[in-house]
Amino acid sequence: MDIILLKDVDKLGYKYDIVNVKNGFGRNYLIPQKLAIIANDDNRSKLEKIIAKHEAEMAKRVDEFKAIAETISGKVLTIAAKAGTSGKIFGSVTNIQIVQAIKEQMGVDVERRAVTLPEEVKNLGSYVAIANLHKEVQANINFEVVAD
Repeated sequence: MDIILLKDVDKLGYKYDIVNVKNGFGRNYLIPQKLAIIANDDNRSKLEKIIAKHEAEMAKRVDEFKAIAETISGKVLTIAAKAGTSGKIFGSVTNIQIVQAIKEQMGVDVERRAVTLPEEVKNLGSYVAIANLHKEVQANINFEVVAD
C-alpha cells in the first residue's frame, strides 16, 4: 500500500514522502492517527501543489536552522540532576530537559521532537544528543550532567 506521510514518522520517512507500507499498518495506525493518507491519483496531484508551497517556505527557513545549529554546536550545556554517591542519577535525562536547557542557557527555541538521545542518560558525565532541525540540517548537542 502506497501512502503519503502527513508528518515525520520515525524509521519510516519524512513529511510528504510517498512510502510503501503493509496494508494493516497503513489502515489501522497511520491513517486513523492522521499521520498519512492513501496515495491515489487525486492525493498525489494535491501533494505536488502542497510540496511546492512547503519547499518555498522551508527554503526561507534553512538559513535560520543553520544559524540555530551553529549556536548549539559550539557550546556545552550543563544539566543538573539529583544523583546518588555512586554517580547514578535518579531517573534519567530526557529530550525535554535538554530543550529547556538550550532555551535557558542559549536563548534558542528547539522543538522537543527534533532532539534525540542515542543512549539513555542515567549517570553523571558528558553526552551528545542529536538535533534534527531540518532534512539538511543536523546539530550535535554536547551536554554535561552534573550533580544537583
